[in-house]
Amino acid sequence: MEIKKELWGKSPCGKDIFLYTVQNGSGAYVQLSDVGAGIVSVVVPDKDGKLSDVVLGYPEALSYFGDGPCAGKIPGRYANRIAGGRFVLDGKEHELPVNNGPNHLHGGPDGFQNKVWESREHESGVEFMYYSEDGEQGYPGAVKVIARYDWSEENELRLTLTAESDAPTVINLTNHAYFNLNGEGSGSVLGHVLSLNASEYLPTDETLIPLGESEPVAGTPMDFVNEKALGQDIGADFPALKYGKGYDNCWVIDGAEQGQLQSAALLYSPESGRTLEVLTTQPGVQVYTGNWLAGCPEGKNGHVYEDYSGVAIECQNFPDAPNKEDYPSPVLRPGEVYGQAIIFAFGVRN
Repeated sequence: MEIKKELWGKSPCGKDIFLYTVQNGSGAYVQLSDVGAGIVSVVVPDKDGKLSDVVLGYPEALSYFGDGPCAGKIPGRYANRIAGGRFVLDGKEHELPVNNGPNHLHGGPDGFQNKVWESREHESGVEFMYYSEDGEQGYPGAVKVIARYDWSEENELRLTLTAESDAPTVINLTNHAYFNLNGEGSGSVLGHVLSLNASEYLPTDETLIPLGESEPVAGTPMDFVNEKALGQDIGADFPALKYGKGYDNCWVIDGAEQGQLQSAALLYSPESGRTLEVLTTQPGVQVYTGNWLAGCPEGKNGHVYEDYSGVAIECQNFPDAPNKEDYPSPVLRPGEVYGQAIIFAFGVRN
């Protein structure tokens, strides 16, 4: 494995930002950045062996700060939404900044995704570390987070997420990369075919906060148990699709057990032949079809991204779990170690 480190730019407050390129023996490679411990590029072959970058992103490091799409980065301290920007932990209410309608999203406007993480190389990739102080964006407890990426000879990108806290807190970490298996900047992903290892999903209110219990996907446009094109039902007259202008919901992964890797999703492009299987230890998978990508910073290679130019497959705990006792607990206490894994396994189907 060949790893190259280069200075990519400086943050708004003058910190150096490094870009890492991790290349395997076949020439396929990933690029990773200190900004939000983010995935900048994944360059993998199509069915004819042609290499292309299948991750949406920007040519300059500065564009990654405060971008609406949270492209490629690790949001936190709590990925996804917390209703009203409030939760109660051990009898005490905590108030968080509201930055998505009436709700708190992705740790707030100054969340993990907009921080410069510390970084270092290891034998097959890069390890990033961020120290979140007590009270940052309203969250209790000081938290140390480590995100380790490993790139394999088989074109698998493994992300291992760990965290420890010195006081009770809540945490939910994922990666927010947008994929276009025809190559970034190549147009809409609505022709991509998706299957999900999920027979239930979480219905939401119009602000995308889950109502409570999961419901079967059978007989609804949310059914991806059998593979179908992302665009097949996206225009259906169905609450979830009206609220989000497309898919932006959390599915409950069938058979999910803490600590056990489980297949969550399989994405396929009939045009390029590329496939992406996503495996995880997490209980849920949020699928977001890039419904509001238009107007984001200019993309790589001069590309302008429009709505539905990429799809995010975010393995995570359930939205608003700090306020839902029946959901998997997001609470991290002193002496415990938060640990989750996500694998993005790229391949081809001829």
